[in-house]
Amino acid sequence: MPDSIMYQEDGYVVLEPNKPEEFLSAEELLEKLKGVLFQQEELPRELQKFDSLDQQAKHLMETSCEFDVAPGHYLQWYVVRLEK
Repeated sequence: MPDSIMYQEDGYVVLEPNKPEEFLSAEELLEKLKGVLFQQEELPRELQKFDSLDQQAKHLMETSCEFDVAPGHYLQWYVVRLEK
């Protein structure tokens, strides 16, 4: 059985081209993803099935770790735990 610590998170590190890494809480990352998705003209098919921006961002946050915003511009996020 996996250790329960594998499912704990203290936040996320977010990477973007030409920007320093950023540490965000889950709520802050969700807001950032909603802002990115709101600006997209066309969403990936996987996200189109959700009715709201909140659902789209939550699904993306929980099932992916990267989103291509535009050619040459991406957003990556990884869960971090600050203590063992």
